[in-house]
Amino acid sequence: MNNVSSWDFTLANYDAVWAFLVQLGLLLLFLMLGNILRRTVPLFRKCLIPSALLGGTVLLGVNIITKQLGFVLVDNRLMQVITYHCLAIGFAAMTLKTEKSTHKTSRAQIVEFGALQGGSYMLQAFVGLGITLILFLVTQHGETVISYICGLILPLAFGQGPGNALSWDINFTNTPATQFAGNGSFGLSLASIGFVVASVFGVLYINIHKKRGELYVREGCLSDEAANQDSDGEEIPDNESVDKFTIQAGFVALAYALSFGFMCLLGVISDFTNSIAWGFNFLWASLAAMLIKVAVKLLRKRNLMHRGYINNYQMDRISGFAFDLMIVAGVAAIEINDIKNYILPIVILSLVGTVITYVYIRLVAKECFKGFEHEFFLMSFGTMTGTASNGVILMKEVDPGLRTPTSSLYILSNFPAMVMIAPLLFLLSFAAKSPTNAVIACVIFFVLWSAYTVYLFRRKIFKKRYANSPVEVWTEE
Repeated sequence: MNNVSSWDFTLANYDAVWAFLVQLGLLLLFLMLGNILRRTVPLFRKCLIPSALLGGTVLLGVNIITKQLGFVLVDNRLMQVITYHCLAIGFAAMTLKTEKSTHKTSRAQIVEFGALQGGSYMLQAFVGLGITLILFLVTQHGETVISYICGLILPLAFGQGPGNALSWDINFTNTPATQFAGNGSFGLSLASIGFVVASVFGVLYINIHKKRGELYVREGCLSDEAANQDSDGEEIPDNESVDKFTIQAGFVALAYALSFGFMCLLGVISDFTNSIAWGFNFLWASLAAMLIKVAVKLLRKRNLMHRGYINNYQMDRISGFAFDLMIVAGVAAIEINDIKNYILPIVILSLVGTVITYVYIRLVAKECFKGFEHEFFLMSFGTMTGTASNGVILMKEVDPGLRTPTSSLYILSNFPAMVMIAPLLFLLSFAAKSPTNAVIACVIFFVLWSAYTVYLFRRKIFKKRYANSPVEVWTEE
């Protein structure tokens, strides 16, 4: 007879049975509370503050109070784990969608959109890193040393949100040479500020330009049926033995499983590949999702798969759910004690990061995207300070029917943007090894930003060469 250790579902086994569900329940309850606050408080609603950010902030405040009373409400480590995984799950679901462009778009503008994203990341990287290198030189002989590397978290927090900011904050914390102790809270704080910047400055931009008569709401809207229709029109019915949503979740799980296997492979090849493996779970998940899409397309083409199993609408729901959880968990996971020594760099990076991102995207929008520069600016600024969701929300405030090609350009520019952002991602570990490496990385970021910017403003810079070239101006049909 086998002796099997017995256990039960009582409170005595809280950690094993109840802990995860209690923490998940807290996230969902406070997400609902954030939505109530957004709907009932006019200021939050007018500023387009995300419900998830409000819910996470309230949960953080409640947790701080309960800690003073000797009771820990939030499991910070579990919240960080949820933030880390939700980023990859959301990216996998977004990538699996089979959306196609709904507008005629030029290849030049697709590459320009990618170059803008690459240029924005490089600008945030070299300015952020430059600021903290200076602060490091000033404080290195004092009682509190400000790490030279923490400025490099700015493009990750503003450009990619809490998940990647958390991941690389912890990576830098675990690298002794950086003298950094953010423990995830530094990156999460910057990312949270980014959400506020995206919402508040986006709304101010809309109101200011409306009053000047430079911006108006474009009439017309897409029907839900048209917006959510699959590309092949032969999706599986709802009355199958397996629920349609379960199939979508299975595709996302497959993408993440493939990415996990790839990360394990990178982890055993060398120290360098191990250093870049685990911090880019969202990137590997996106690449795995692309492979799955290619495989599905090939199976459909060879008549080995007769139905469209991937549903765009439900993939949107999965990514939306994952990103909402990521935001709530990311804000709730902030540990105040971990950031009290980093208030100065957080404030400086937030202010300078907001200004340079605003100015750069505004100039590029006026130069390259004439005819829909405001819609393009709102989409890009919201994305480069918050997430793609913030960008879409801001853009839809003035273009609810998606009449401009902004959304189509965003979809089609994902690959060139990924290529142009790649140098930043692969220099993160290199820059963390020493202040000298950080200076070298900062110079590389500046050179790349300069190259992307020259390309974006090539018509203005090389006037003679482009004198006879027509200026591409989008006009509403």
